[in-house]
Amino acid sequence: MLERDYFPLTSKNLLKLLLAQDGSTTTLCEAIAGSRVNLKLHSQARVETVSEQVRRELGGTSWLKRVTSLHSDSRVFMDNLTFTRLDRVPTWFLADLEHGLAPVGHLLEKLLTRRERVDSTPELERGLFEIVGFPDSISSRAYTINTEVGALMLVFETYRAGFARAFEAVR
Repeated sequence: MLERDYFPLTSKNLLKLLLAQDGSTTTLCEAIAGSRVNLKLHSQARVETVSEQVRRELGGTSWLKRVTSLHSDSRVFMDNLTFTRLDRVPTWFLADLEHGLAPVGHLLEKLLTRRERVDSTPELERGLFEIVGFPDSISSRAYTINTEVGALMLVFETYRAGFARAFEAVR
């Protein structure tokens, strides 16, 4: 069973850093864990009905909706909700994504990407928190992952106490 808790308010500077960074969160988690992190796939489905925000940010007509957690030693580092625009992903990327075995960050390493911060909406947040619990907008952010052809993914992620505890352990 995974241990999940709110990101500690005593780690405000670490949280500021995490929310401001524009690189791979998977890489950060693995640096703190000292090894590859594990992926817990809570749900994954191809969908054709999405919120206005997903349509506005990504465009398209069909998406892969995925809810995951990255964890190490049974401690959740972060929870994630992603929408991937299906007509913009390479075939190999979609095949690996649908297997649900690797974090998105490992797959994105093979693509030239740029992240762009976007505002979250209550609907987007509910999509994650209704599945994993522990609603925490303060420790969350939303962004798109863009390639040379446009927006590929919309991500809503929440940092959890497991990350802060692992960070403190390596200091």
